[in-house]
Amino acid sequence: MRKNWRTRRLTLESATTAELGDLLAVLDEAAAWLRAAGIDQWPDRFKPEWVEPAVERGETWLARLDGVVAGTITLDWDDELWTDHEGTAGYVHRMAVSRTAPGLGATLLDWAAATARALGCTYLRLDCVTTNTRLRTYYESHDFHHQADTTVAGPPGQRTTDTPTTQVSLYQLTL
Repeated sequence: MRKNWRTRRLTLESATTAELGDLLAVLDEAAAWLRAAGIDQWPDRFKPEWVEPAVERGETWLARLDGVVAGTITLDWDDELWTDHEGTAGYVHRMAVSRTAPGLGATLLDWAAATARALGCTYLRLDCVTTNTRLRTYYESHDFHHQADTTVAGPPGQRTTDTPTTQVSLYQLTL
């Protein structure tokens, strides 16, 4: 039986390049879980070069329960998918939670919203694969509203034009 993570000490700290292994482990665990559930959201494994730039910019955070990494979230301030939408926003990317901490995702979203609001943003925005109806329902249950669907190419966080494309849904939370 899983221990309730809410009884443990939660900290959220900016990730460092020395912690790339911990970060990748959480992302890869989430990717494997998604694949096992038949959800084509992320690649089988994340490459360090996909996440390292955001870590170096101080945009990636690690959630720890009693000192053990249990989740991650990247919060940045620009996303080319949203250039035709007005307003200042924070953008959530690569949010993942260990299977040992169900429910931690809502806490990470609340933190991202509070951080963006404190910095004067009007919105918190994110995207997910259009076919991931479970995740879309999750975001909608947290007051995110569907804005549009669009096509992207490249691995998560890497917008390139020379790779297979994916249809994603854009969601926005008014702060």
